[in-house]
Amino acid sequence: MKLLVLSCAEQELGEVVDYYNGQCPGLGYEFAARARRCLTDRFPYGLLYQVRSDCILVGAIMHLRRDPQAWLDRVGDAFGE
Repeated sequence: MKLLVLSCAEQELGEVVDYYNGQCPGLGYEFAARARRCLTDRFPYGLLYQVRSDCILVGAIMHLRRDPQAWLDRVGDAFGE
């Protein structure tokens, strides 16, 4: 599976990483390595995922009106936190 990132988004990510690294060494890299959330437009769901070197790991497909604690432990284990 391929992941395509627009060059403008890649540039914005680089700027954010540089900014946070300037605030505190390594903080920008921590920002870039964190899990990401994608919200759906039509339904009250979000996907929590992490981009890894060999795959995209989906940790949860969550209903946004439910208690996040229901999936938090599972995602923490999967994402190595």
